[in-house]
Amino acid sequence: MNIIIFYEKPGCATNKKQKKILRDAGCTVIERNLMEHGMSPDELGDFIKHRPFNEWFNPNAPQIKTGHVNPQRLTKKEAFNLLFIDPILIRRPLMIIKDKRISGFKQSQIENLLNISLGTPISNACSSEHVTCTDKRNVS
Repeated sequence: MNIIIFYEKPGCATNKKQKKILRDAGCTVIERNLMEHGMSPDELGDFIKHRPFNEWFNPNAPQIKTGHVNPQRLTKKEAFNLLFIDPILIRRPLMIIKDKRISGFKQSQIENLLNISLGTPISNACSSEHVTCTDKRNVS
């Protein structure tokens, strides 16, 4: 049985679709609230350190869309600290699959790790195009 720890933003329609495709493929998905992650900086770093710097951020985060936060103007240290204190900025989901920690839903990578097919590819784009992504830290 494939077990996945899935850090999400509660209420995110895209994360909901991603969890459904994983469950439909027979995986057990254990949900965690990314907004209240409780991780140490080192633990968070394990999810993103293998991704290119420009892929650490969620392009649909309100601060990114408005230009209030411009990742290209930040050092890696500044960017990481900002992600740690404001997790709405993190590209999600964060997942633990077997002994691997990954960020973002790269379907081919997930299929390779699980040695299964997830079927029809799903988009990583925000499913709520007309709704602003908000910080839902108090949602459990």
